Amino acid sequence: MRSNNWLILGVVLVLILALSIYSIVESNNLSITINTDGTSTNVNYQTFLVWTVPSEMEKEIKNKASGDVQSPNSTVDNIKSDIKSIASKYGYNANVNIFSQYGINQLPMAAKVKGTSMVPTLKDGQSILVLKTNNLTVGDIVVAIHPTYGLIVKRLSIIEVNQVYLTSDNKNIEIINTQTTLPNGSVETVTVEKTPLNTWLPTANVIGVVKVY
Repeated sequence: MRSNNWLILGVVLVLILALSIYSIVESNNLSITINTDGTSTNVNYQTFLVWTVPSEMEKEIKNKASGDVQSPNSTVDNIKSDIKSIASKYGYNANVNIFSQYGINQLPMAAKVKGTSMVPTLKDGQSILVLKTNNLTVGDIVVAIHPTYGLIVKRLSIIEVNQVYLTSDNKNIEIINTQTTLPNGSVETVTVEKTPLNTWLPTANVIGVVKVY
C-alpha cells in the first residue's frame, strides 16, 4: 500500500515538473496578429499564459507595424520579419499573421492620386486603396514605382514575361506655350506638347492593384 502511494506521488511530481517545463517554454511563444484596412493598424497578442507583454515592446511593434503598412516598399514577408525581430529582442518567439478586408496575409495600402494622367477614371487628389499583389491582369489599374517619377498610377495594358506596359487613361495632349525674352528685346514663344506618361517597367516595380477609388 505504501509503495503504491510513493508511486502515485512520483507520477504526480513528474507531471508537475513536466507541466512546469512546458509552461516555461510555451510562455516564450507569442502569437501576434496585425489587423489593418490600409489606413489604420492595430496589433493583438496571444500567449500560452495570461501574461501582459512588455509595454515598450507593444509600443515598438505598433509603431513599426503602422509604418510598414504605409510604406510602398513593404511586403507581408518583411513586415513579419520586422515584427519577429522586435519580439525576439524581448525574449519572445513570435508567430505573426496579417489580417485585412482582403483576407489573411493580404496587405492593403492607402495612396493619393497626383496629377491628371488617369482622368476621367481618377482625379488629382483622389484617395485610393491598393492591394499589394503580383497577381496582375491586363486592364487592372495599378500603382508602380517609376525610376524617375516615383509612385505612379496607371492602366496595365500589356504583360510580357518580366515587363509590363502601363498607360494613361487620359489621352489628351496638353499644349504649353512659354515666352522667353531674347537679348535683342524680342519675345520668342515656344510651344510644347505634353502627353500623359505611357511606359514599360519591370513587373517587379508594380506594387499592387487599385481596389477602391
